[in-house]
Amino acid sequence: MIRLIRILGAALGVLLGLTLVSTGFFTDQPYAGALVAGWVVAWAVIGFAIFPYLTVVPAGWLVREVQDLSTAEFVTAVIGLLVGLLMGLLLGIPLSALPAPAGVLMPLGVSIALGLGMCGLTVAKRHDLVATAEAVGLVRRHDDAAAERAAEGPAIVVDTSVIIDGRIADIVEAGFLYGRLVISSAVLDELQRIADSPDTLRRNRGRRGLDMLARLRKESLTPVEIVDDAFPAIAEVDQKLVALAASRDRLILTNDFNLNRVAELQGLRVLNVNSLANAVKPAVLPGEELRVRVIQEGKESGQGVGFLDDGTMIVVEGGARLIDRDVDVAVTRVLQTVAGRMIFAQPRVD
Repeated sequence: MIRLIRILGAALGVLLGLTLVSTGFFTDQPYAGALVAGWVVAWAVIGFAIFPYLTVVPAGWLVREVQDLSTAEFVTAVIGLLVGLLMGLLLGIPLSALPAPAGVLMPLGVSIALGLGMCGLTVAKRHDLVATAEAVGLVRRHDDAAAERAAEGPAIVVDTSVIIDGRIADIVEAGFLYGRLVISSAVLDELQRIADSPDTLRRNRGRRGLDMLARLRKESLTPVEIVDDAFPAIAEVDQKLVALAASRDRLILTNDFNLNRVAELQGLRVLNVNSLANAVKPAVLPGEELRVRVIQEGKESGQGVGFLDDGTMIVVEGGARLIDRDVDVAVTRVLQTVAGRMIFAQPRVD
């Protein structure tokens, strides 16, 4: 296809060169035949080289951009373009009365400028325009995200921390996640950088994340979709994920506290793996008795620390003297923190 376009460009270059020659510019020049031949060949080379960049390349870019547009963006772009062209037509009627060439060029320039300007403006303000039209009863909002969820489940943008964490595979296999897992190429790049890190711990975490992602793609019933980085101007991976989720009304899956807060502040729905883990832990009430093994000293003097099977930390008052022993304790209070749940207890007195 490109070869045919280049040949067509060369032919058009030859025609343009011959047309310019017909003006008689080379008539009185010495070696006119050689100059004409060189002139025509030069235009053929120029047409061969640049014609694809004037036709196929812009057309391909335009098609890709239109495919990436949501329904709301496409509709508002078309409406804005039509409104801009209408405004350009109304302004071009009096401008066409001007003497040539202004009477020809100015209406055309005004129409193009207003058409493109209104197209960009309506796309940028599409949310406000739809909300206004809905408020006055002109249209009913069509929830693309709801339609998508009803058809095939939600699209969930996955953070790097969740892939490295590894629990996502078990959560998917248990059926708590459905829809499509969307993995940005920026996340893959970050995983590769971590896997190539000179630090052994970071390198092992990165490789585990890549293995976990490969496992999800091969074994999981939940589809995994790899998407290209649509926001190259944004440097931070977290900001790329927020922009990706906001652009298509998607969810974010993470266990990063800061990303969780930023996404919530921007009105996005967040699925936090740590929150899920805390929610499914058995409820423990003050006064309940547990058996725990004290494995280390706590921060405060005399405290001992143990852990339940689900990883919940238990701080045993006066437990420093009971290290490496299984003891029965009575729960005194339960503290919910950002990092998880902490249980404070006293050794049971027989």
